[in-house]
Formats: sequence, structure tokens, C-alpha cells
Amino acid sequence: MVKTKRIPKATITRLSIYHRQLELLEFDGYRQVSSEKLAWLCQVSPAQVRKDLGYFGGFGVRGVGYDVIELQAQIREILALNKVWNLAVVGIGNLGSALLRSGSFAMRGFNCIAAFDKDPAKVGKPTSAGVPIRHVDELPTAVRDLQVDMGVITTPASAAQWVADMFVRGKVNAILNFSPTRIYVPDCCLVENIDFTIKLDILTYRLTHGSAN
Repeated sequence: MVKTKRIPKATITRLSIYHRQLELLEFDGYRQVSSEKLAWLCQVSPAQVRKDLGYFGGFGVRGVGYDVIELQAQIREILALNKVWNLAVVGIGNLGSALLRSGSFAMRGFNCIAAFDKDPAKVGKPTSAGVPIRHVDELPTAVRDLQVDMGVITTPASAAQWVADMFVRGKVNAILNFSPTRIYVPDCCLVENIDFTIKLDILTYRLTHGSAN
């Protein structure tokens, strides 16, 4: 289905946004949606919607629009959301615990199956989600045995690189990093950094300079 050309990262991000809006449209009883309406809901242009979807083939019918349920299924296939992905979380503080018990992860096919920490008071106990907390030193072996697909880092910045190295040793090639520092991994490993402080900086800039965009 996917053409051989490189797909822009921004397009993949927008596909995820389209998928969430399509879910809401289905919940509200819609069965068809135009590119104009979908674009308005996602705050992009209709041309952008058509261009993004065009990377992956022809969708929709001219003058009719897109089938809401069918387009959801097609985007799920593109994003590989039609399978279950096993996640391991390292750093079982407030954020790590919240991620483990988040029902939205499971709803989207992300199964938090492992938890790691170095605090002796936590190791050996279950999280509020019922996931047993292992010592972080067990990480490389445990993630291989449990067939973990993605690692999630919620540790302090000082520990993030070491944890990333442990994930790489365990052959985990995708990491979601919530720690407020950049981590360095081999080219075989994918990393997405989520730094809340950067987002707050952007908000303060927009508030100060009156920018709504």
C-alpha cells in the first residue's frame, strides 16, 4: 500500500490526529466525512488531508468524502495499530505509575507488561495496575524474555542514558523518552522525546507575544 518514497514525519503525526477525529466522528454517528470537515476538525487545510492520505493510495470518493469506519481501519493498518505492542516502563514514580494504569494505552493496542525501578522499597511489589516491579538491573534479560517491543523512560535525566543503553542491550529498538534530556542510541533504535518543559516554553512564548498559531 505504502509508496516507496519517504513519508514526512509530520504526515505520520497528522495521520494519528486524523484517526482520533475519525473515532470521535464514529462515536457521534457519522458514517461519511468530507476532507473539508476532517481538515477543519484537525486544524489543517483540505489539501493537506488529501496530500497526507495520498502518500498511501487513493481514499474516499470525489463529491462524497471518506467512509469514517473504513478510513479508520486503513489508517490503523498504516500506523500498525492493528496489532498489540508490548511496553516496558522504567521509573515507577508518579508519571510511570500513571502510564501503567492508563486505559487509553490498552485501548490502542499498547500493553504495559513490565515495570522497572531501582528503589528497594518498590522492587518486588506490584504497581497499582498489578504489574510487578523488577529491579532495573534485570532489564536487558527481562525485556527479551517478555518480548517487549518498546521501552518507556520516566526516570530523572541523570539515569535516562543508562536506561536507554539497557534497552538497547535487550534488543528493544523503540524508546519513548519522557526524561528531560536527550538520549543517544544506535541507528537501529528509534527514539521519541517528550519534554513537557519545551511545550511549556512554547506556551509562554505564545502567551507573551499573542500568537494563536
